[in-house]
Amino acid sequence: MNDPKILVVEDDPTVRNLITTTLKANHYDHESTSNGETALLVATTGKTDIVLLDLGLPDMDGVEVIKRIRSWSQMPIIVISARSEDADKIAALDAGADDYLTKPFSVAELLARLRVTQRRLAALCSATAEPVFRNGKLTIDYGAGCAYMEDTALKLTPTEYKLLCLLAKDVGKVLTHTYLTDKIWGSSWENDMASLRVHMATLRKKVEKDPDTQYIQTHIGIGYRMLKND
Repeated sequence: MNDPKILVVEDDPTVRNLITTTLKANHYDHESTSNGETALLVATTGKTDIVLLDLGLPDMDGVEVIKRIRSWSQMPIIVISARSEDADKIAALDAGADDYLTKPFSVAELLARLRVTQRRLAALCSATAEPVFRNGKLTIDYGAGCAYMEDTALKLTPTEYKLLCLLAKDVGKVLTHTYLTDKIWGSSWENDMASLRVHMATLRKKVEKDPDTQYIQTHIGIGYRMLKND
């Protein structure tokens, strides 16, 4: 993604100014708003590539903004919120957020996540040799960016899909927490580890609806691996 345009959705003027000043200093094209309705209008009518989204907006919850954007677009959404409970993170990630930063956040971390967001999906796709992956009842169509269980499309968030692709690329191999967080977010911050656990838990629920078939195995304290299924 070249010269992405970033939409900042934040009602706290101090935080909004910090983010926009950082983006300007790093030569990012950006636009900002303080409420959900305007954000949705800008996202649908303008050329928005990445959304930086607060959850506590004055007119609607940020999770609703995520859901409405996801109804028509897969543009990356990075949540920046003071809500630190797992339940809040799960709700945002389940709705389709790609990443979750907890306030207060490091400017350096935000910039790192933006850089990774720009390149990660293209890197995953280019690293995949085969156009279609099959493992038991699981199929991944890399060209279409979709995954299926038998003939039913899996409703995966962008990050869940990327994790599934990483695991599929090395079936039978244990991928460490650090490896996965580095490939997805470009770092191994504490927030990354927490987000990884949440994403992986929701991914497993979607992939392993059949209780008799396991696709993803957890190696406690180490990482995860995809099991081979006939």
